[in-house]
Amino acid sequence: MNILLAEDDLQLGELISFMLKKKGGYKVDWVTEGDDAYEYAKASHYDVLILDWMMPNGDGISVCQKLRSERYSGAILMLTAKDTVEDRINGLDAGADDYLIKPFEIDELLARLRALTRRNYAPILEEQISIRGLIINRTSQTVLQGEEEIQLSPREFQLLDLLVKNKGQVLPREVILDRIWGIDADVSTKTIDATIKLLRKKLDAFGKQDLLQSIRGVGYKIEN
Repeated sequence: MNILLAEDDLQLGELISFMLKKKGGYKVDWVTEGDDAYEYAKASHYDVLILDWMMPNGDGISVCQKLRSERYSGAILMLTAKDTVEDRINGLDAGADDYLIKPFEIDELLARLRALTRRNYAPILEEQISIRGLIINRTSQTVLQGEEEIQLSPREFQLLDLLVKNKGQVLPREVILDRIWGIDADVSTKTIDATIKLLRKKLDAFGKQDLLQSIRGVGYKIEN
């Protein structure tokens, strides 16, 4: 399960993130501000978003409302110390699927996450997409041009797929590193540049020299 945790309490956020990884075996991205929660949710696929109600630069309610207004269909769990009936109603009306009051036991959080994923809220990504004559199949993790397959490593495929899903947007190296290798991975941004170089070389062989664009000092993008 892929989880986005938005919690500005550093001690609590670190504890929740650690326990979700240790007891749940989940992959967890942890942010501390509402704006970051929104950007992460838009840029990547998560099975569940865990949003704290009170955060700087966009509280959980505002983030939830904004995502729902843009037809975000993933599961959202709200964390809060607010425990009145009116508060619960406001949270659910904002688009949250569930509501957990602090303090809580980690086992209850894990149970609620399992229940949310069983409801299958997670958005279904297109199995196959096309861009500039390339056919990208996410199920088989293959890239075809006509009848020919472009042989990519798993990392190269993940990188290409990430850029295609966010086409038209510049993805900073740090974001790419987090999404593909994980924020705790013992690799540097030079690894991204090396992977891009290999990927570009393989695409160039099929006449796609300008598909991957470098944004100096920032990262990479694919244009619409």
